[in-house]
This record gives sequence, C-alpha cells and structure tokens, in this order.
Amino acid sequence: MILFDLDGTLVDTAHDLAYALNLQRERHDLKELPFEIIRPYASHGSKGLLSIGFDLTPESESFPAMREEYLALYDQVLTRQPILFEGIAELLALLDEKQVRWGVVTNKPRRFTQPLMQNIGLIERAACVVSGDDAARPKPHPDTLLLACMQAGVSPQACWYIGDAERDIQAGKAAGMRTAVALYGYLDVTDRPAEWGADAFVNAPLDIMALI
Repeated sequence: MILFDLDGTLVDTAHDLAYALNLQRERHDLKELPFEIIRPYASHGSKGLLSIGFDLTPESESFPAMREEYLALYDQVLTRQPILFEGIAELLALLDEKQVRWGVVTNKPRRFTQPLMQNIGLIERAACVVSGDDAARPKPHPDTLLLACMQAGVSPQACWYIGDAERDIQAGKAAGMRTAVALYGYLDVTDRPAEWGADAFVNAPLDIMALI
C-alpha cells in the first residue's frame, strides 16, 4: 500500500491556506503576505502559518485564540481551489489499475480532511483516510500511520509513506514503513531532506511508480 500525506504531497492546498491567513491578517489590520512567502509553511499546519503570519509560537499567550480564529476562516474557504499536484491523477489511476491500494494519513483535523477529500473526489477511492485527531498522537508519532494499516488490513512493512515534511519521514520510520520525500511539495530552502533518513526521494508524483 502507498500512503500519502495530504497537504503538499497529494493535494496542493497552499492557495486556500494562504488565503485564509491573509483574511486573518486583514482582520488584524496587517498587509497581505505574498503567496511565495506563505507556501513553504503550508505543510506545517496552523502552527507554521501563525508563525509566518503573526510571529506566534504555541507558547504565545494569544496562540490558542488566534489558532481558533484561523481555523474558523479556513473552514470557510478550504474547498475554494484545492488541486491535485500535476501527475497525481495519473499516478492514482495507475495504482488502481495495478491493484495497489493507497490511502491518506494527514495531521489535518478530520473536520477539514473529510470535506476536502470529498471535494476532490477521492474519498471513496482511498483504502483509508486518517486525520491527525483520529489517534492519540499525530505525526511525528506513528499512531495515525498504524491506524491506517489496521483499517486497510495491511502490515506497515508492506507500506510506503510519502510526505514532504521531516515529521512524515519520522512517523513512517517509527511505524516500520519505507519512506519517501516528495521533493515537489512545500519544502523550504532551509529544509534538509537528505538528512531525514528517508529511503527514497521523488521529484514528481509519477516517480512513485518506481518504488513499487
């Protein structure tokens, strides 16, 4: 089975995540940030987005309230323009043709994952869809990945996990899976994927076929 991270690996959601962040900045009388500045943070959830948007950390006093405000705004725009990365539609068609099961494991909360997957027409095709709040601990812990295996009836050793963030590789390795870095995702210039210990690197989605 091939398991994918969602944001930055399977689906390009950066435009909607950035749009919600700029809506929030507008509420707080701040100028719009260029998309190019926000994009590298799109895989890091509200923590990363609030760091670039408002210079906040989870330890900041206003972080919980600002996080709730951001999530409420994102809730309104999350299906505005999510798109599959170029090559993903062809990849999934090939996996289906070869009867290779595939699924999604994301740190995104279920309240966002389900409507997003529904919007892009993949919810019924996936062998499993596991969100960050479906298990006790999200990535970089292995809990959600192991839950995906349980749901699909596949052993971790028979899985590849594909992601574009270090925590994806950490989680996959902790779960006993083989791992690959999606180099086409939301990597920042400061990221060092060569140091993450992944088993493979893919420059484009169709490169994943070579892993099977």
